[in-house]
Amino acid sequence: MSEQLIIAGKSYHSRLLVGTGKYKDFTETRAAIDASGAQIVTVAIRRTNIGQTSGEPSLLEYLPPEEFTYLPNTAGCYSADDAVRTLRLARELLDGHKLVKLEVLGDPKTLYPNVIETIAAAKVLVKDGFDVMVYTSDDPIIAKQLEDIGCCAVMPLASLIGSGMGILNPWNLQIIIENAKIPVLVDAGVGSAADAAIAMELGCAGVLMNTAIAAARDPVMMAGAMKKAIEAGRESYLAGRMPKKLYSASPSSPVGGMIA
Repeated sequence: MSEQLIIAGKSYHSRLLVGTGKYKDFTETRAAIDASGAQIVTVAIRRTNIGQTSGEPSLLEYLPPEEFTYLPNTAGCYSADDAVRTLRLARELLDGHKLVKLEVLGDPKTLYPNVIETIAAAKVLVKDGFDVMVYTSDDPIIAKQLEDIGCCAVMPLASLIGSGMGILNPWNLQIIIENAKIPVLVDAGVGSAADAAIAMELGCAGVLMNTAIAAARDPVMMAGAMKKAIEAGRESYLAGRMPKKLYSASPSSPVGGMIA
């Protein structure tokens, strides 16, 4: 894997993607994003003003598109049609912007992805010229189908959106990573810096999070912690951990030359 994250042909030195919702105000949003070092920021088009509501503060004033890569998402969409319509609106609002995050939800209680509608929307959006990063289940078969459709990144959940439960099924994530030829990023469920580090140690290309930072007691401090965790987890993955050896202890220092 490249030392930089490459999404749709563009390189990024940060592998942490951060959402812009749930903060107390746009000032706190900006401070947390700065502390995280994130270059890609997600925006819920249905919930965040980026110019569609005149007379109200716009996120564009606090996170200028010249400084950050916007990733419009379809949070709150429960059908392929709604998701496609929302991202076409985002493209108009952001002057032809093509990089988007697709998510089509299955129900309002769990926010689990509806993979059938997700696949349908992905086909339309890819054909329409969008660069699609797609939120999905941790099903390796579905992930591969989304890659074959032409999505530029697949983003399986670690656990339910906003749950903070961490990575519940690392085995499926590893299967997805091993079979993918595009970046695999964990999306949803991260609750702590440890969760982020584990995702990176598994070989994920990056991690996307929002609630883990925004709902922390100190969002700005947590954003900084997540930045360090992503970097440490990536370095640990590249270094290659020692093998696990059950009931096979070995001394940490040389035994040769010991005094009898």
